[in-house]
Amino acid sequence: MTDIPVDLDKHRGMAAQKATDLRRALADVEAQVRELRERESELETRMMTVPAMSWPEAAVKARHLLNLYAASLPTEDTRHRALVTALFDDFVRLSAEES
Repeated sequence: MTDIPVDLDKHRGMAAQKATDLRRALADVEAQVRELRERESELETRMMTVPAMSWPEAAVKARHLLNLYAASLPTEDTRHRALVTALFDDFVRLSAEES
């Protein structure tokens, strides 16, 4: 018996290697999605508990909420998508005017 680990991937057939690679990639993506959800939850908790100290800070909160809303819109709802885009453009324009 040796202490050297055996690389089992070298002993699998091509189909088994591809299946293993897919399982590993899927597990990695699922872990990243979980981490992203946790980070988003922490961000939203901070946004709810810490009041904005300026209009630009309030706009950051509004932008996040609008992105969530826009993501839930059906693709064919071009009117509301255009309205969200116009509001984002307003945020950029008004932020530039303040500077």
